[in-house]
Amino acid sequence: MSSQIPVEAVKLTAKQFASNQDVRWCPGCGDYSILAQVKKVLSNIGASRENTVFVSGIGCSSRFPYYMDTYGLHSIHGRALGFASGLKAYNPDLNVWVVTGDGDGLSIGGNHLLHAIRRNFDINILLFNNRIYGLTKGQYSPTSEIGKRTKSTPDGVIDYPLHPISVAIGAEASFVARTVDVHVKHLADTIERAARHKGTSFVEIYQNCNIFNDGAFQYATDKQTKADNIVELVHGRPLIFGKERTKGIRLNGLSPEIVTLGEGVTEDDLLFHDEKAREPSLAYLLSRMHHPEFPEPIGVFRAVERSTYEDVLQDQVTAAIERGKGDLDDILNEGDTWVVA
Repeated sequence: MSSQIPVEAVKLTAKQFASNQDVRWCPGCGDYSILAQVKKVLSNIGASRENTVFVSGIGCSSRFPYYMDTYGLHSIHGRALGFASGLKAYNPDLNVWVVTGDGDGLSIGGNHLLHAIRRNFDINILLFNNRIYGLTKGQYSPTSEIGKRTKSTPDGVIDYPLHPISVAIGAEASFVARTVDVHVKHLADTIERAARHKGTSFVEIYQNCNIFNDGAFQYATDKQTKADNIVELVHGRPLIFGKERTKGIRLNGLSPEIVTLGEGVTEDDLLFHDEKAREPSLAYLLSRMHHPEFPEPIGVFRAVERSTYEDVLQDQVTAAIERGKGDLDDILNEGDTWVVA
């Protein structure tokens, strides 16, 4: 009689999550940084290749599954969330990631994004925002700013842009965050927090397209200016920013305003961040702070716990199976029935 000896799971390194495919993004693209940090995060959380799947739609970001030595699905334009939702519902044990862009995720895929978020599937959504269509060579996207001249808007964009964080919070996302491609440590920490969250995690990543929209987020990346142009969100801490850490954000009624510490203003007068607030109004208010009027928040806007779609679905399936153990005729005739003459 033979016995099976349990084999201890071996933690994979970041390099072991890399596929054998040549990475074909443009040299200098911000996607390289994101790819590197995602592989590190998978190693940190002890992910396995056989239980991890990356789903994408169409766009530069959507090449992501080819570069990961995991399961992957390069789906159709804007439909990545639909595929990911089905995967998670059918196999809740899968570690599901969706990689999308501001065009793929917010234009043709906007409806799927909203419903995946509100249902709170336990999936991780990484939205690369470069404010342009890169793969199709520089047309304006749903996040392009008003007045932006592109190949498809030679006289300037007249659409009001979507703000991904506001959209996610409006859809009741249980985890919402923003980070920047070149802020490597912050990027890795944010993605890891998203990966460990139970429920839908939505992470907007400011990502530079150095070919068609170079410098779109220079205000948030330039060493000389970023301290004055971004404010890092830390749970339970006041919103303080600036090179000398002398500026802060406080509320004036229902509106934020910039104040200077020491001029009759103390830290206690400032707005304190609460990522765990059940009511999302504060998180939404922060999502409306935009450069150049305000420093733009980066970090976790919201992190709350609530039941996931697949868990509730499994409870319903289990209950149905239990109910189905009775007499079939009784099951077919329970509740309202109709007789068709």
